Amino acid sequence: MIPLLFLVSIMSFLIIKLSPVDPLAELKLNPAITPQALNAEKERLGLNLPLHIQYWKWLSSAARGDLGISTSGEKVADRLAERIPNTLLLTVISIVVTWLIAIPIGIFAALRWRSPVDRFLTVVSSMGMAVPSFFFALLLLIFAVKTGWFPIGGLTSVGFENFNPIHKILDVLHHLFLPVVVLSFTSVAGLQRQMRGNLLDVLEADYIKMARAKGLPENKVIYKHAVRNAINPMITLLGFEFASLLSGAALTEYVLQYPGLGRLILEAVMKLDINLVMASLMIGTIMLILGNLIADILLKLVDPRIVLD
Repeated sequence: MIPLLFLVSIMSFLIIKLSPVDPLAELKLNPAITPQALNAEKERLGLNLPLHIQYWKWLSSAARGDLGISTSGEKVADRLAERIPNTLLLTVISIVVTWLIAIPIGIFAALRWRSPVDRFLTVVSSMGMAVPSFFFALLLLIFAVKTGWFPIGGLTSVGFENFNPIHKILDVLHHLFLPVVVLSFTSVAGLQRQMRGNLLDVLEADYIKMARAKGLPENKVIYKHAVRNAINPMITLLGFEFASLLSGAALTEYVLQYPGLGRLILEAVMKLDINLVMASLMIGTIMLILGNLIADILLKLVDPRIVLD
């Protein structure tokens, strides 16, 4: 984990520094800002230091838990603390919804291979994989504006603190509906196709044919033997769901004005807020690593043959 975070931090820092965007561009365009103020701001952000010293200064501060100050003057840790819970909530709900929908549909399609229903699901999943998430988010945004059925932006309504507990939960779910639909739509399409292909491969295995020859009930052959083995590769993909949803959530959050980490990263990149971008990228890397760890543990639980060293 430590070498991976170190390499990601070096690559991210170099890419940011090679960007032609000037983090002080807005200040330079303001005629009220004096050259002395610009130099002071450059010194405060450490932009006057050599590249390797800037990186070492950031790394040593990050290792102590100090993520620095953003260009807005706020602490990076405070800004992340506001957004990370929102993104984790959106990510976890999207993953749960995706799996609850995709796995049963994949099994259903595999058991009806080459039937009209299977062909229809294949077409729908192909469409879902082909539609970009930001385009789908724009369509839902237009739908929400036209109908007024769903709120646009934010995670809570005005006066949220005065709601009763049940009303608070329903209000948060109401705000989460559109982002979850956007993120789950493309994920369901890919996961369903993967589950369908895995199960079709397993159903052709010799031990499945042997189980049927022994006269085992078809439900037991399918759900105890075939599905149990077909789902193992799907669990491995769980670790990548966190990273993929984070990258997909960036545009989705920006379009739907959801107060999450992805939207914060996009805004920080456009302003070249180095400390905020670096901290956000490290959070994304940690989410990927933790996702892989959770996937390995779950894989061990569902498959006792796997030994974790």
